[in-house]
Amino acid sequence: MQKLPWWLHIIIILQIAPMFIGPLAALYANGVFQGTGAPEMSQFIYLARNFAVGFAFLVAYKLKNAAMLFILIFIRLLTDFVDLPTILYFGDVPSRVALIALFVGLYYVPSLFALRFLWRRIGRHRV
Repeated sequence: MQKLPWWLHIIIILQIAPMFIGPLAALYANGVFQGTGAPEMSQFIYLARNFAVGFAFLVAYKLKNAAMLFILIFIRLLTDFVDLPTILYFGDVPSRVALIALFVGLYYVPSLFALRFLWRRIGRHRV
């Protein structure tokens, strides 16, 4: 793959950072996984899922592999489509509007731009 545009670097950083910051913050914040119906293992599942995807993102980014980045951003987008309603339903969120704006502005919209760009890159290199 050729050189990535500057804005795609920013989107990828937006995708990678929460994969490491979220689990680390959850480890140190008491009561994050104590909400209604949250099983004890949810913390470990959350950590494992996010760290695995985060490390895969780092590898794909280092390799500049458009197909792998596309798949990871797509997986992250699908996960975020589940995470937002789950957080809104189970979590004690100070501002629902701010949380929705955060997900839309930092995850959904940038992901769609990145997916469109990467899909075009992948399409050029098909056999």
